[in-house]
Amino acid sequence: MKILVLGSGAREHAIILALRAEGSAHEILCAPGNAGIAQDATLVEVDPMDGSAVRAFADEHGVDLVVIGPEAPLVAGVADVVREHGIPVFGPGRAAAQLEGSKAFAKRIMEAASVPTGRAVRAATAAEVEAAFDDLGAPYVVKADGLAAGKGVIVTDDREAALAHAQHYLPHGPVLIEEFLTGPEVSLFFLSDGDTVRALSPAQDFKRAFDGDEGPNTGGMGAYSPLPWLAEQFGSEAAFVEEVTRTVALPVVKQLDSEGTPFIGLLYAGLILTPAGVRVIEFNARFGDPETQVVLPRLRTPLSQLLLAAATGTLEDQPQPEFSDEVAITVVLASEGYPEAPQTGRPIEGLAEAAAVEGVGIVHAATAGPDAPGGNLIATGGRVLNVVATGSGFADARARAYEALGRIRLDGAHHRTDIAARVAE
Repeated sequence: MKILVLGSGAREHAIILALRAEGSAHEILCAPGNAGIAQDATLVEVDPMDGSAVRAFADEHGVDLVVIGPEAPLVAGVADVVREHGIPVFGPGRAAAQLEGSKAFAKRIMEAASVPTGRAVRAATAAEVEAAFDDLGAPYVVKADGLAAGKGVIVTDDREAALAHAQHYLPHGPVLIEEFLTGPEVSLFFLSDGDTVRALSPAQDFKRAFDGDEGPNTGGMGAYSPLPWLAEQFGSEAAFVEEVTRTVALPVVKQLDSEGTPFIGLLYAGLILTPAGVRVIEFNARFGDPETQVVLPRLRTPLSQLLLAAATGTLEDQPQPEFSDEVAITVVLASEGYPEAPQTGRPIEGLAEAAAVEGVGIVHAATAGPDAPGGNLIATGGRVLNVVATGSGFADARARAYEALGRIRLDGAHHRTDIAARVAE
Protein backbone atom coordinates (compact mmCIF):
# COMPACT_ATOMS: atom_id res chain seq x y z
CA MET A 1 0.00 0.00 0.00
CA LYS A 2 0.90 3.63 -0.35
CA ILE A 3 0.23 5.13 3.08
CA LEU A 4 0.28 8.82 4.03
CA VAL A 5 0.78 9.52 7.74
CA LEU A 6 -0.02 13.03 8.97
CA GLY A 7 1.93 14.36 11.95
CA SER A 8 5.39 15.23 13.21
CA GLY A 9 5.83 13.55 16.57
CA ALA A 10 6.86 10.36 18.31
CA ARG A 11 3.40 8.84 17.93
CA GLU A 12 3.63 9.17 14.15
CA HIS A 13 7.19 7.81 14.12
CA ALA A 14 6.03 4.80 16.16
CA ILE A 15 3.19 4.16 13.70
CA ILE A 16 5.60 4.40 10.77
CA LEU A 17 8.09 2.04 12.43
CA ALA A 18 5.32 -0.52 12.95
CA LEU A 19 4.34 -0.24 9.28
CA ARG A 20 7.97 -0.44 8.20
CA ALA A 21 8.43 -3.62 10.27
CA GLU A 22 5.99 -5.38 7.93
CA GLY A 23 8.64 -5.33 5.20
CA SER A 24 9.04 -3.48 1.94
CA ALA A 25 5.47 -3.92 0.71
CA HIS A 26 4.46 -0.37 1.66
CA GLU A 27 5.46 3.03 0.40
CA ILE A 28 5.21 5.29 3.44
CA LEU A 29 4.88 9.06 3.17
CA CYS A 30 4.69 11.53 6.04
CA ALA A 31 3.73 15.19 6.36
CA PRO A 32 5.41 17.09 7.85
CA GLY A 33 7.46 14.52 9.82
CA ASN A 34 10.74 15.19 11.62
CA ALA A 35 14.41 14.28 11.23
CA GLY A 36 13.96 10.80 12.67
CA ILE A 37 10.87 10.05 10.62
CA ALA A 38 12.81 11.08 7.50
CA GLN A 39 14.98 7.99 8.01
CA ASP A 40 11.96 5.68 7.79
CA ALA A 41 9.52 7.46 5.45
CA THR A 42 9.50 9.95 2.60
CA LEU A 43 8.65 13.44 3.85
CA VAL A 44 6.22 15.39 1.68
CA GLU A 45 5.07 19.00 1.76
CA VAL A 46 1.40 18.91 2.67
CA ASP A 47 -0.27 20.97 5.39
CA PRO A 48 -1.89 18.35 7.68
CA MET A 49 -4.42 20.95 8.84
CA ASP A 50 -5.66 21.60 5.28
CA GLY A 51 -8.15 18.88 4.35
CA SER A 52 -8.40 20.01 0.73
CA ALA A 53 -4.62 19.92 0.34
CA VAL A 54 -4.40 16.44 1.90
CA ARG A 55 -7.22 15.19 -0.34
CA ALA A 56 -5.61 16.64 -3.48
CA PHE A 57 -2.21 15.14 -2.64
CA ALA A 58 -3.67 11.73 -1.85
CA ASP A 59 -5.67 11.74 -5.06
CA GLU A 60 -2.79 12.90 -7.25
CA HIS A 61 -0.31 10.41 -5.79
CA GLY A 62 -2.60 7.38 -5.56
CA VAL A 63 -2.52 7.11 -1.77
CA ASP A 64 -4.35 3.99 -0.56
CA LEU A 65 -4.71 5.01 3.10
CA VAL A 66 -4.40 8.26 5.05
CA VAL A 67 -3.54 7.93 8.74
CA ILE A 68 -4.13 11.07 10.82
CA GLY A 69 -1.91 11.11 13.88
CA PRO A 70 -2.50 14.28 15.95
CA GLU A 71 -5.72 15.54 17.46
CA ALA A 72 -5.74 19.03 15.89
CA PRO A 73 -6.39 17.91 12.26
CA LEU A 74 -9.07 15.50 13.50
CA VAL A 75 -10.93 18.19 15.44
CA ALA A 76 -10.52 20.48 12.41
CA GLY A 77 -12.37 17.96 10.20
CA VAL A 78 -9.52 16.93 7.89
CA ALA A 79 -10.76 13.32 7.87
CA ASP A 80 -14.20 14.43 6.62
CA VAL A 81 -12.78 16.22 3.58
CA VAL A 82 -10.56 13.29 2.58
CA ARG A 83 -13.18 10.61 3.31
CA GLU A 84 -15.85 12.40 1.27
CA HIS A 85 -13.56 12.01 -1.76
CA GLY A 86 -13.61 8.22 -1.34
CA ILE A 87 -10.09 7.87 0.06
CA PRO A 88 -9.81 5.50 3.08
CA VAL A 89 -8.93 7.49 6.20
CA PHE A 90 -7.96 6.20 9.63
CA GLY A 91 -9.22 8.95 11.92
CA PRO A 92 -12.64 10.18 13.03
CA GLY A 93 -14.48 13.07 11.44
CA ARG A 94 -14.90 16.44 13.12
CA ALA A 95 -18.12 15.53 14.95
CA ALA A 96 -16.86 12.24 16.42
CA ALA A 97 -13.47 13.79 17.27
CA GLN A 98 -15.29 16.04 19.75
CA LEU A 99 -14.84 13.10 22.13
CA GLU A 100 -11.39 14.62 22.57
CA GLY A 101 -12.06 18.16 21.40
CA SER A 102 -14.66 18.82 24.10
CA LYS A 103 -14.64 17.28 27.55
CA ALA A 104 -18.27 18.35 27.98
CA PHE A 105 -19.26 16.52 24.76
CA ALA A 106 -17.46 13.39 25.97
CA LYS A 107 -19.32 13.52 29.29
CA ARG A 108 -22.66 13.84 27.46
CA ILE A 109 -21.89 10.82 25.28
CA MET A 110 -20.83 8.78 28.31
CA GLU A 111 -24.04 9.66 30.12
CA ALA A 112 -26.15 8.75 27.09
CA ALA A 113 -24.28 5.45 26.70
CA SER A 114 -24.35 4.62 30.46
CA VAL A 115 -20.56 4.51 30.58
CA PRO A 116 -19.08 4.62 34.11
CA THR A 117 -17.29 7.90 34.81
CA GLY A 118 -16.88 10.48 37.57
CA ARG A 119 -19.24 13.36 38.28
CA ALA A 120 -18.48 16.59 36.44
CA VAL A 121 -19.69 20.18 36.55
CA ARG A 122 -19.33 22.54 33.58
CA ALA A 123 -18.27 26.00 34.75
CA ALA A 124 -18.16 29.16 32.63
CA THR A 125 -17.28 31.70 35.31
CA ALA A 126 -15.03 31.90 38.34
CA ALA A 127 -18.12 31.95 40.57
CA GLU A 128 -19.36 28.70 39.00
CA VAL A 129 -15.91 27.18 39.49
CA GLU A 130 -15.99 28.12 43.18
CA ALA A 131 -19.47 26.62 43.55
CA ALA A 132 -18.30 23.39 41.93
CA PHE A 133 -15.33 23.26 44.28
CA ASP A 134 -17.74 23.56 47.20
CA ASP A 135 -19.90 20.77 45.76
CA LEU A 136 -17.23 18.25 44.80
CA GLY A 137 -14.60 19.07 47.39
CA ALA A 138 -10.84 18.48 47.39
CA PRO A 139 -8.68 17.29 45.78
CA TYR A 140 -9.76 19.63 42.96
CA VAL A 141 -9.74 18.35 39.38
CA VAL A 142 -9.94 21.09 36.73
CA LYS A 143 -9.90 20.35 33.00
CA ALA A 144 -9.84 22.68 30.03
CA ASP A 145 -12.79 21.78 27.83
CA GLY A 146 -10.83 21.96 24.56
CA LEU A 147 -7.47 20.71 23.33
CA ALA A 148 -4.53 21.58 25.57
CA ALA A 149 -1.68 19.30 24.40
CA GLY A 150 -1.99 17.13 27.50
CA LYS A 151 -1.42 20.09 29.84
CA GLY A 152 -5.01 21.25 30.45
CA VAL A 153 -5.56 19.25 33.64
CA ILE A 154 -4.66 20.06 37.22
CA VAL A 155 -5.25 17.84 40.27
CA THR A 156 -4.45 19.57 43.53
CA ASP A 157 -5.47 20.14 47.14
CA ASP A 158 -4.51 23.80 46.71
CA ARG A 159 -7.79 25.60 46.03
CA GLU A 160 -6.05 28.80 44.91
CA ALA A 161 -3.89 26.91 42.41
CA ALA A 162 -6.96 25.10 41.07
CA LEU A 163 -8.83 28.39 40.69
CA ALA A 164 -5.86 30.00 38.93
CA HIS A 165 -5.74 27.07 36.49
CA ALA A 166 -9.45 27.47 35.75
CA GLN A 167 -9.08 31.22 35.27
CA HIS A 168 -6.24 30.63 32.80
CA TYR A 169 -8.57 28.63 30.53
CA LEU A 170 -11.91 30.39 31.14
CA PRO A 171 -11.25 33.15 28.56
CA HIS A 172 -11.12 30.37 25.95
CA GLY A 173 -14.35 28.67 27.07
CA PRO A 174 -15.88 26.70 29.95
CA VAL A 175 -13.89 24.31 32.10
CA LEU A 176 -14.92 21.04 33.73
CA ILE A 177 -14.65 20.52 37.48
CA GLU A 178 -14.61 16.79 38.09
CA GLU A 179 -14.93 14.40 40.98
CA PHE A 180 -11.54 13.19 42.18
CA LEU A 181 -11.09 9.49 41.52
CA THR A 182 -8.36 7.40 43.06
CA GLY A 183 -6.65 4.25 41.80
CA PRO A 184 -4.14 3.10 39.17
CA GLU A 185 -4.62 4.47 35.66
CA VAL A 186 -4.70 2.44 32.45
CA SER A 187 -4.66 3.46 28.80
CA LEU A 188 -6.52 1.16 26.43
CA PHE A 189 -6.74 1.68 22.66
CA PHE A 190 -9.61 0.49 20.47
CA LEU A 191 -9.65 0.37 16.69
CA SER A 192 -13.12 1.21 15.41
CA ASP A 193 -14.78 1.22 12.00
CA GLY A 194 -17.88 2.94 13.35
CA ASP A 195 -19.57 -0.30 14.39
CA THR A 196 -17.01 -2.96 15.38
CA VAL A 197 -14.12 -2.47 17.80
CA ARG A 198 -10.87 -4.35 18.30
CA ALA A 199 -8.82 -3.75 21.44
CA LEU A 200 -5.05 -3.41 21.62
CA SER A 201 -2.94 -4.24 24.68
CA PRO A 202 -3.24 -2.02 27.78
CA ALA A 203 -0.47 0.37 28.76
CA GLN A 204 0.29 2.77 31.58
CA ASP A 205 1.87 6.17 31.10
CA PHE A 206 3.57 8.63 33.45
CA LYS A 207 2.23 12.17 33.21
CA ARG A 208 4.26 14.05 35.82
CA ALA A 209 7.59 15.57 34.86
CA PHE A 210 9.73 14.15 37.64
CA ASP A 211 10.40 10.93 39.55
CA GLY A 212 7.83 9.83 42.09
CA ASP A 213 5.04 11.52 40.12
CA GLU A 214 6.26 14.95 41.20
CA GLY A 215 6.19 18.18 39.23
CA PRO A 216 3.79 19.52 36.62
CA ASN A 217 1.68 17.51 34.23
CA THR A 218 3.26 16.88 30.83
CA GLY A 219 2.27 15.21 27.59
CA GLY A 220 3.78 12.02 29.07
CA MET A 221 7.29 11.11 30.24
CA GLY A 222 7.22 7.36 29.70
CA ALA A 223 5.05 4.25 29.49
CA TYR A 224 5.09 0.47 29.67
CA SER A 225 3.08 -2.49 28.40
CA PRO A 226 1.63 -5.02 29.23
CA LEU A 227 0.21 -4.57 32.75
CA PRO A 228 0.69 -7.85 34.63
CA TRP A 229 -0.91 -6.44 37.81
CA LEU A 230 -4.32 -6.33 36.10
CA ALA A 231 -4.57 -10.05 36.76
CA GLU A 232 -4.74 -9.38 40.51
CA GLN A 233 -8.09 -7.59 40.15
CA PHE A 234 -9.57 -9.11 36.99
CA GLY A 235 -8.05 -12.59 36.83
CA SER A 236 -6.29 -11.78 33.58
CA GLU A 237 -5.50 -8.89 31.29
CA ALA A 238 -7.88 -10.41 28.74
CA ALA A 239 -10.75 -10.27 31.24
CA PHE A 240 -10.06 -6.59 31.88
CA VAL A 241 -10.00 -5.84 28.16
CA GLU A 242 -13.28 -7.73 27.66
CA GLU A 243 -14.98 -5.75 30.44
CA VAL A 244 -13.85 -2.37 29.10
CA THR A 245 -14.83 -3.36 25.57
CA ARG A 246 -18.32 -4.29 26.78
CA THR A 247 -18.95 -1.42 29.18
CA VAL A 248 -17.04 1.44 27.57
CA ALA A 249 -15.86 1.11 23.98
CA LEU A 250 -18.85 -0.56 22.33
CA PRO A 251 -21.48 1.61 24.08
CA VAL A 252 -19.65 4.80 23.06
CA VAL A 253 -19.17 3.68 19.45
CA LYS A 254 -22.83 2.60 19.24
CA GLN A 255 -23.99 5.90 20.73
CA LEU A 256 -21.98 7.97 18.27
CA ASP A 257 -23.24 5.84 15.39
CA SER A 258 -26.84 6.34 16.52
CA GLU A 259 -26.27 10.11 16.43
CA GLY A 260 -25.04 9.95 12.84
CA THR A 261 -21.40 10.58 13.76
CA PRO A 262 -19.66 7.20 13.38
CA PHE A 263 -16.26 6.94 15.04
CA ILE A 264 -13.75 5.60 12.51
CA GLY A 265 -10.23 5.46 13.88
CA LEU A 266 -8.55 5.02 17.25
CA LEU A 267 -10.62 5.40 20.41
CA TYR A 268 -8.30 5.99 23.35
CA ALA A 269 -9.88 5.27 26.73
CA GLY A 270 -8.10 6.80 29.70
CA LEU A 271 -9.27 4.68 32.62
CA ILE A 272 -8.90 4.57 36.38
CA LEU A 273 -9.41 1.46 38.51
CA THR A 274 -11.28 2.78 41.55
CA PRO A 275 -12.47 0.74 44.54
CA ALA A 276 -15.95 0.99 42.97
CA GLY A 277 -14.78 -0.35 39.60
CA VAL A 278 -13.42 0.90 36.29
CA ARG A 279 -14.18 4.55 35.48
CA VAL A 280 -13.39 6.60 32.38
CA ILE A 281 -11.25 9.66 33.02
CA GLU A 282 -11.22 10.88 29.42
CA PHE A 283 -11.28 9.87 25.78
CA ASN A 284 -8.85 10.77 23.03
CA ALA A 285 -9.61 10.39 19.35
CA ARG A 286 -6.17 9.15 18.28
CA PHE A 287 -3.24 6.97 19.34
CA GLY A 288 -1.83 8.09 22.68
CA ASP A 289 1.68 9.40 23.09
CA PRO A 290 3.81 7.83 24.62
CA GLU A 291 1.69 4.65 25.02
CA THR A 292 1.74 3.95 21.27
CA GLN A 293 5.51 3.58 21.51
CA VAL A 294 5.14 0.53 23.81
CA VAL A 295 1.94 -1.00 22.41
CA LEU A 296 2.88 -1.18 18.73
CA PRO A 297 6.31 -2.85 19.16
CA ARG A 298 4.48 -5.79 20.79
CA LEU A 299 1.81 -6.02 18.06
CA ARG A 300 2.15 -9.14 15.92
CA THR A 301 -0.90 -8.61 13.68
CA PRO A 302 0.08 -6.37 10.72
CA LEU A 303 -0.84 -2.80 11.66
CA SER A 304 -1.61 -1.85 8.06
CA GLN A 305 -4.22 -4.61 7.88
CA LEU A 306 -5.98 -3.30 11.00
CA LEU A 307 -5.88 0.36 9.98
CA LEU A 308 -7.24 -0.32 6.51
CA ALA A 309 -10.01 -2.56 7.87
CA ALA A 310 -11.09 0.20 10.27
CA ALA A 311 -10.97 2.79 7.49
CA THR A 312 -13.02 0.66 5.10
CA GLY A 313 -15.65 -0.70 7.49
CA THR A 314 -14.42 -4.30 7.46
CA LEU A 315 -13.05 -4.61 11.00
CA GLU A 316 -15.52 -7.39 11.82
CA ASP A 317 -13.58 -9.59 9.38
CA GLN A 318 -10.42 -9.16 11.45
CA PRO A 319 -9.63 -11.42 14.42
CA GLN A 320 -8.54 -9.92 17.71
CA PRO A 321 -5.02 -8.46 17.38
CA GLU A 322 -2.20 -10.65 18.67
CA PHE A 323 0.70 -9.45 20.82
CA SER A 324 4.16 -10.68 21.73
CA ASP A 325 4.84 -11.95 25.25
CA GLU A 326 7.75 -9.49 25.42
CA VAL A 327 7.42 -6.37 27.52
CA ALA A 328 8.14 -2.85 26.30
CA ILE A 329 8.98 0.38 28.08
CA THR A 330 9.68 3.86 26.78
CA VAL A 331 11.41 6.75 28.49
CA VAL A 332 11.07 10.30 27.17
CA LEU A 333 14.12 12.53 26.92
CA ALA A 334 12.93 16.12 27.37
CA SER A 335 14.59 19.46 26.77
CA GLU A 336 15.73 21.65 29.65
CA GLY A 337 12.79 23.63 31.00
CA TYR A 338 10.09 21.25 29.76
CA PRO A 339 7.12 21.53 30.16
CA GLU A 340 6.99 25.23 31.13
CA ALA A 341 9.69 26.74 28.88
CA PRO A 342 11.66 24.15 26.89
CA GLN A 343 15.03 25.22 25.50
CA THR A 344 15.36 24.25 21.84
CA GLY A 345 17.99 24.38 19.14
CA ARG A 346 20.58 22.33 21.01
CA PRO A 347 22.53 19.50 19.32
CA ILE A 348 21.85 15.84 20.14
CA GLU A 349 24.79 13.42 20.28
CA GLY A 350 25.14 9.68 20.77
CA LEU A 351 22.04 8.48 18.92
CA ALA A 352 23.86 5.77 16.97
CA GLU A 353 25.48 4.47 20.16
CA ALA A 354 22.11 4.40 21.93
CA ALA A 355 20.41 2.56 19.07
CA ALA A 356 23.15 -0.08 19.17
CA VAL A 357 21.94 -1.35 22.56
CA GLU A 358 20.18 -4.69 22.12
CA GLY A 359 16.38 -4.41 22.01
CA VAL A 360 16.41 -0.60 21.79
CA GLY A 361 14.84 1.70 19.24
CA ILE A 362 14.93 5.50 19.13
CA VAL A 363 11.63 7.21 18.31
CA HIS A 364 11.86 10.88 17.41
CA ALA A 365 9.41 13.43 18.78
CA ALA A 366 10.95 16.84 18.04
CA THR A 367 14.15 16.75 16.00
CA ALA A 368 15.49 18.52 12.93
CA GLY A 369 18.75 18.89 11.11
CA PRO A 370 21.48 17.97 11.02
CA ASP A 371 22.87 21.31 12.20
CA ALA A 372 25.59 21.09 9.55
CA PRO A 373 26.70 18.61 6.86
CA GLY A 374 27.70 15.49 8.75
CA GLY A 375 26.68 17.17 11.99
CA ASN A 376 24.20 16.44 14.76
CA LEU A 377 20.45 16.57 14.85
CA ILE A 378 18.98 19.35 16.95
CA ALA A 379 16.14 19.41 19.45
CA THR A 380 13.13 21.41 18.29
CA GLY A 381 10.64 20.91 21.12
CA GLY A 382 9.98 19.85 24.69
CA ARG A 383 9.75 16.10 24.36
CA VAL A 384 12.66 15.33 22.04
CA LEU A 385 13.13 11.56 21.88
CA ASN A 386 11.62 8.32 23.13
CA VAL A 387 13.99 5.49 23.99
CA VAL A 388 11.96 2.31 23.51
CA ALA A 389 13.25 -1.01 24.85
CA THR A 390 11.81 -4.50 24.68
CA GLY A 391 12.86 -7.52 26.69
CA SER A 392 11.76 -10.78 28.23
CA GLY A 393 10.94 -8.98 31.49
CA PHE A 394 10.66 -5.46 32.86
CA ALA A 395 14.03 -5.50 34.60
CA ASP A 396 15.67 -6.47 31.31
CA ALA A 397 13.80 -3.82 29.30
CA ARG A 398 14.51 -1.11 31.89
CA ALA A 399 18.21 -1.92 31.93
CA ARG A 400 18.37 -1.62 28.16
CA ALA A 401 16.39 1.63 28.03
CA TYR A 402 18.47 3.39 30.66
CA GLU A 403 21.75 2.11 29.22
CA ALA A 404 20.74 3.66 25.89
CA LEU A 405 19.69 6.92 27.55
CA GLY A 406 23.09 7.12 29.18
CA ARG A 407 24.68 7.22 25.74
CA ILE A 408 22.64 10.22 24.50
CA ARG A 409 23.92 13.73 25.13
CA LEU A 410 21.68 16.81 25.04
CA ASP A 411 22.67 19.76 27.21
CA GLY A 412 20.21 20.35 30.04
CA ALA A 413 17.99 17.41 29.10
CA HIS A 414 16.07 15.50 31.73
CA HIS A 415 14.16 12.23 31.99
CA ARG A 416 12.45 10.19 34.66
CA THR A 417 14.46 7.34 36.17
CA ASP A 418 11.50 5.42 37.59
CA ILE A 419 9.55 4.37 34.51
CA ALA A 420 8.16 0.86 35.15
CA ALA A 421 10.35 0.57 38.27
CA ARG A 422 7.51 -0.65 40.48
CA VAL A 423 6.34 -3.35 38.09
CA ALA A 424 9.94 -4.46 37.55
CA GLU A 425 10.14 -5.23 41.26
